[in-house]
Amino acid sequence: MGLEDLNHNFITGKLEDLVKWARYRSLWPVNFGLACCAIELQAAGTANFDLARFGMEVFRGSPRQADLLIVSGTVTKKMAPQVVRLWNQMPEPKYCIAMGACAISGGPFKQGYNVLKGIDRFIPVDIYIPGCPPRPEALLHGLTQLQEKIRAERVAGPQAARHLQPDTASEFPVPEYGDHDLAPPSNPALFTPPVLPRKE
Repeated sequence: MGLEDLNHNFITGKLEDLVKWARYRSLWPVNFGLACCAIELQAAGTANFDLARFGMEVFRGSPRQADLLIVSGTVTKKMAPQVVRLWNQMPEPKYCIAMGACAISGGPFKQGYNVLKGIDRFIPVDIYIPGCPPRPEALLHGLTQLQEKIRAERVAGPQAARHLQPDTASEFPVPEYGDHDLAPPSNPALFTPPVLPRKE
């Protein structure tokens, strides 16, 4: 087959697949970190791990230019409203990764009065990366899992992307500082405390 034969060939495909390919190959994270997990996040961008292979090396300084929020570190109750504000300022489609035990559940500081016991109490989380702190390889694995999730999304139907579902909110209420806790302590549309069975 010569070069002249290639000029007459063409590739067919679905526009949906092309859009998804462009989306999951160019995720732009917010330039944002909270605690020691942010050091591992920075390490993942170095030459040893090379986030550029996944098209994710462009850390944006403004949430309005980003579509990925990596919550990396301990979320204190003082910082939780700012994280929700960042999320609300990001355009759709947007995704969230909870990186590390502190962002997932409060980690070793869970019993502290000032630590939020998981960022998923206020914003939706797509991928959880456990560890204290997780290594850059774990973050790369979480990013590839997010890519697979985006590839599986559809334009309509039960597998439609979150931003295409008519009954799904894009912005969430920012909690305020109450007398003793955040008000509300969680978003009831996202998080419901488990009911512990008790013997009578």
